[in-house]
Amino acid sequence: MKQLENQIAVVTGAGRGIGRAIALKFASEGADVVCVSRTAENSEKVAAEVRALGRKAWALAVDVSDAAAVSAAAEKILADCGKVDILVNNAGVTRDGLLMRMSDADWDAVLNTNLKGAFLFTKAFTRGFVKQRSGRIINVASIIGLIGNAGQANYAASKAGLIGFTQSVAKELGSRNITVNALAPGFIDTDMTAALSAEMRTELLKKIPLNSLGQPEDIANAALFLAGPGARYVTGQVLTVDGGMVM
Repeated sequence: MKQLENQIAVVTGAGRGIGRAIALKFASEGADVVCVSRTAENSEKVAAEVRALGRKAWALAVDVSDAAAVSAAAEKILADCGKVDILVNNAGVTRDGLLMRMSDADWDAVLNTNLKGAFLFTKAFTRGFVKQRSGRIINVASIIGLIGNAGQANYAASKAGLIGFTQSVAKELGSRNITVNALAPGFIDTDMTAALSAEMRTELLKKIPLNSLGQPEDIANAALFLAGPGARYVTGQVLTVDGGMVM
């Protein structure tokens, strides 16, 4: 039997990169997947890939920072799927810049998507998790939330906040058999890192003991562990997947 057989997973930011990899990994292990992305085109594209693996999939275009939109999406998901077993809060954006030049709009955009979005989706499904006395919540943070990074004060604050959020919600929901954990990816080979110059990439690799960028599948494998039966007794933790960069 596959690890996630007959389970329903909701993955935000599923349209590409890490979110797409998680959606497909979960589907390969038997889960039906709700693919949430900002655009209908991206969410439907990944949903089609899930269906090609023989699983059910739903595609939703949602601005995760919009409370009304998230509430409506959650209602639709529960009506269409009947339940949710796994929630992956992966949606994230960057608006990099030095603090002294950072606009209020760039600060708000990152905090609202990366942190408020996780709050809204978690809140939307918590009642269902509590009622069924089971659930897995996985928040995709970042090593930047652990160590900071020049030019990313907004991103670091959002990811550090997500780690604190993870630990607090884990304490609130633990008695109901609901686990809440965070993943802290290092530098992963996605659209976000594709913009790095060759020189920047070379300098970055010097700081990574495994001497390579990670792949989205590396994060998907870690997410599968946290969602699967082997992590039954793991909650409130931050699993760093970074090639040894932070130790």
